[in-house]
Amino acid sequence: MSDTRNFFDDKSTTDERVTECKNTMDQESISRYSRQLIMPEIGVQGQQALLRSSALVIGAGGLGCPVIQYLTAAGLGRIGIVDYDEVELSNLHRQILHTEAKVKSGTHKATSAADAATALNSKIKIDQHHLQLDRDNVLEIVQRYDVVIDATDNVPSRYLISDACVLLNKPLISGSALRWEGQLTIYHYKAPDEENYGPCYRCLYPNPPAPETVTNCSDGGVLGVVPGIIGCLQALEAVKIMIGVSPSYHKKLLVFDGLVGMFRSIKIRGFQESCVVCGKNPTISKDSLPDYEKFCGMAAADKCITIKLLPADQRISPVEYKTKFIDSQMPHILLDVRQHVELDICALPNTTNGNDSQKAVKILSQYITFELPVSICDMIGGLMAWGGTVDKAFPYY
Repeated sequence: MSDTRNFFDDKSTTDERVTECKNTMDQESISRYSRQLIMPEIGVQGQQALLRSSALVIGAGGLGCPVIQYLTAAGLGRIGIVDYDEVELSNLHRQILHTEAKVKSGTHKATSAADAATALNSKIKIDQHHLQLDRDNVLEIVQRYDVVIDATDNVPSRYLISDACVLLNKPLISGSALRWEGQLTIYHYKAPDEENYGPCYRCLYPNPPAPETVTNCSDGGVLGVVPGIIGCLQALEAVKIMIGVSPSYHKKLLVFDGLVGMFRSIKIRGFQESCVVCGKNPTISKDSLPDYEKFCGMAAADKCITIKLLPADQRISPVEYKTKFIDSQMPHILLDVRQHVELDICALPNTTNGNDSQKAVKILSQYITFELPVSICDMIGGLMAWGGTVDKAFPYY
């Protein structure tokens, strides 16, 4: 709280300070939170505010894990964890609450994160939501918490969560990370001296990006430290909001470049009167949430984004490819469109390197002519589908 006083100030004696503290908190809590209790901006009142507060962390992945860890350590009273997925081996380099044992047992991420949080601070109430948020359940879940942290990795979820927070009047702390870079901002927050709330996600992005232009961690990669940094900052902003200290990234966007080691703060435009959810004449309400996957043209998942640029007759499954071309030894060219760094990880035999399979098929079909009839096809699902259907030993990444 902005007027929080320091209960360890020089105006009271040591005995008086200890008495005041013990009257409001038990000895275990005093010992656990002592290093932040003595901070002037927190004190007993700030710590009690944390203990009375709650946060919903949507996504128990690279961003969500440090958020959950540090909010738990700080003494937040209640944390809700939303995640539909199970722990996988590829998660462990960045999703630091999960373990090899959780991978082997096929544990849900929400349960794995809750177990780690409880082991750190058993007095915190943890709610597990083993589900994927959608327009049918988002309002009922979000309304239970004071602050919402978006730790997802897809565009439809960002619109869904932002809309819900506007309709339920909740501040939203949004983070993202890809490769060496991360971003952080706060949506729909109202400072004490402001008339209007800050912008929501739709104020900045009224229209979604084209699906083929979107890259996430599954297909673009990320250095595990980067979401850790952004997640820690999300937790920091959440703590500040809960104790009444002004957050740093209200109406600002933090941009972090880990490759050069640079933080930049960019002023973003404010609330837009034309916004369809928080504007003067909204068309989105609690009773009329849209189909977010249809609106964005992509699935609300952090897996590789599925796009369809080609007709069915220009696509072929891995099993069909193996049967028609490999087993029958039919002459053909296999064009692998991944980056060279990915070819070093794994590749099918006798491949030629290119760029972006469906786009490559369209270009070859439109602009290249052949003297003999040639069939040009995209392999549906690529190497992931090959490993899942044809060669179970083929390495995944």
